[in-house]
Amino acid sequence: MAAERWEPAAFRERVDAVLHAFVAEEAGRLTAIDPVLGPVAGELEAAVAAGKRLRAAFCYWGWRAAGQPDSAALVRAAAAMELVHAAAVVHDDLIDDSPLRHGRPTAQVALRAAVRGRPWAGNAARSLALLVGDLLMSLAGQLFTTSGLPAAYLGRARPLWAALARDLVAGECLEILHTGGVPDTAASLKVIRYKTAKYTVEQPLLIGGALAGAGGRLRAGYSAYGLPLGEAFQLRDDLLGLFGEPERTGKAAADDVRGRRPTALLAETWRLAGEAERAELDALLGRSGPKDAAGDGVRAVRALMRRLKAPDRVEAMIADRVAQALDAVDGLALPAPAAAALTALAHSATTRLS
Repeated sequence: MAAERWEPAAFRERVDAVLHAFVAEEAGRLTAIDPVLGPVAGELEAAVAAGKRLRAAFCYWGWRAAGQPDSAALVRAAAAMELVHAAAVVHDDLIDDSPLRHGRPTAQVALRAAVRGRPWAGNAARSLALLVGDLLMSLAGQLFTTSGLPAAYLGRARPLWAALARDLVAGECLEILHTGGVPDTAASLKVIRYKTAKYTVEQPLLIGGALAGAGGRLRAGYSAYGLPLGEAFQLRDDLLGLFGEPERTGKAAADDVRGRRPTALLAETWRLAGEAERAELDALLGRSGPKDAAGDGVRAVRALMRRLKAPDRVEAMIADRVAQALDAVDGLALPAPAAAALTALAHSATTRLS
């Protein structure tokens, strides 16, 4: 990748090379303990096999926007953000009992083969998946601290790692605590902010900036850009979860509706609905979501949402947040390559189909 030009595909290749080599080595160490750990090692590698690498990109440009040059060590540190994401995905799929991710079985589904025929095989597979997620989070810290950046640089970013983990766990807990409750847009947006927005955009930017020695004004600009953009990213994900094409998203359709999760889409539907429409929505969802989550029930939920123009409202929320993010970039007077990259990332993160 040319140092002064943003080439997303080339950057993804650099991050993939780091992740695949690092995780393959760790997977080998795991199977060296005992060959029976092979399926667990396989799920470690599967967790980083593919991805948009947005979090690594935001960390990279948090560094570059502060005036630092392209750096292989920084790319290694940025790749650690993707291991945090991989851990979060494994844990999130467990919490949501999701069967598919990126078009393949989730870890707790794939690992059933390793314990087939054993007592409580389902629980055993879930336990193995939980441990895969735990190990991925541990490996994120290991990759970051062995990236090759100077110790003084790493020390500046270390406090942000604690904030990243705390906010991510807080968001997951808030989602669990609000699931099945009365839909509320403010509560849903708080879930989005802590579960996704911060660790997807804001904190990678801030970590990249801290590594680079960014000043207070630049760090404030990163938050002004990162928080609304991260929220827009998750709002798009919520729309795709119900209205996207499963062959593109790689996820089971209607997972959020099936689980009655506190998405802004559901909350806006509830807010816009009248008494009769709320009764209809309650009847469609039941206590644990539509029983035919892939059939007539979910189609009726989609139809009701469209009738109330809830998807349009969420689209407007996305557009407003993207505009806020781009205004923040304009106000920072960044180097041209960084401004161009952050602008491109804002669009690619929120106009995607998967």
